[in-house]
Amino acid sequence: MISIVIPIYNEEENLQNLYTRLTNAAPSWNEDYEIVLIDDGSRDSSLTMMRVMAEKDAHVRVIKLSRNFGHQPAISAGIQEAKGDAIIIMDGDLQDPPEELYRFLDKWREGYEVVYAVRTKRKEGFFKKMAYSSFYRIMAAISDIEIPLDSGDFCVMDRKVVNVLVHDMPEQIRFIRGMRAYAGFKQIGVTYERAERAAGEVKYTFKKLVQLALDGLFGFSSFPLRLSTYLGITIAIPSLIVGIFFLVHRLFGFKVFGHTPEETPGLASLAVGMFFLGGVMLTMLGIIGEYISRIYIEVKKRPFFVIDEVIEKKK
Repeated sequence: MISIVIPIYNEEENLQNLYTRLTNAAPSWNEDYEIVLIDDGSRDSSLTMMRVMAEKDAHVRVIKLSRNFGHQPAISAGIQEAKGDAIIIMDGDLQDPPEELYRFLDKWREGYEVVYAVRTKRKEGFFKKMAYSSFYRIMAAISDIEIPLDSGDFCVMDRKVVNVLVHDMPEQIRFIRGMRAYAGFKQIGVTYERAERAAGEVKYTFKKLVQLALDGLFGFSSFPLRLSTYLGITIAIPSLIVGIFFLVHRLFGFKVFGHTPEETPGLASLAVGMFFLGGVMLTMLGIIGEYISRIYIEVKKRPFFVIDEVIEKKK
């Protein structure tokens, strides 16, 4: 059986179209299936619409979370509750086209345990596309593991991969595409053209995108911590050279830029150096603070989602 896991947050304008396109595409999968809709604390009529779908169609199950926990925890709740042998993750805004799923499932049947989507085109603004592209390339450069370029959460995962994510990777701060890459197994990318949002407002605001990027960077790279060492060496070596230069200048009294040692008190350069080093130290303290805050969240071991209700057609 195939499980299609879709987090939903205020998607009333897309839900009916999403359901129709999924059910129309289902015959091409040649498998029994379930659609697992995760209500991530929606405030519009999304839950009501999903409840009606679940009560009419046995293929639909709705996982209602107790509040809005966020996109990544909602996905985690969905894959935990999914029953399928293959689990598909996709968004509810129809930027991930249901009509393309058969291509992913064909690769899964060939023996690939993770089939992830690679976006060849994004129908979004120039600056947003540049931000996404830059993030993936920075992530690839500094990550401790290999995370495929331009790949999102849209994917098919075999049951044994999902079991690893659910049971063996209990971290509180979730970055699914990174966890998926870390798990390993036989993986392959499938290219597709990412569509525009079908209707409604974008739910991933700039602030949420930045937070997701930070979760990826701090969760799968130790480079920010090593950055303090690199900066320290970069600053220390030229500082030592400049210090020796001015020490010789003071001891032997030769002129620098036409001035004697008595005429070069160095207050301006001293002030600039102090402010620069202060900025570097504050930046590094901020980076260390990010890691400490994540350690603090992890050691509390609070659940990263709470299920309020499971809605499905009564048998």
